[in-house]
Amino acid sequence: MALAPFRDIRIDPAFLMTGAGVADVINLKRFKKRMERERSATQAETNRARSGRTKSERARDKKREQRADEFLDQHQLDDGGQP
Repeated sequence: MALAPFRDIRIDPAFLMTGAGVADVINLKRFKKRMERERSATQAETNRARSGRTKSERARDKKREQRADEFLDQHQLDDGGQP
């Protein structure tokens, strides 16, 4: 018999009466949106890991570099106007 292994399985009648075995209704639009958000979050995490620094960190470093260049330009010796 093919059903012989399942003979020992017993289902609690209370389980059947509560409806716990019935699948929930799923709103497909919400499901699709949630999946898209998860994919987007995964892609963003990958991009952040690849880039290594945030936009604010890059801007801060660029500003520091510009200030250092300006400081050096202010303290540059004048060669007397000769080319």
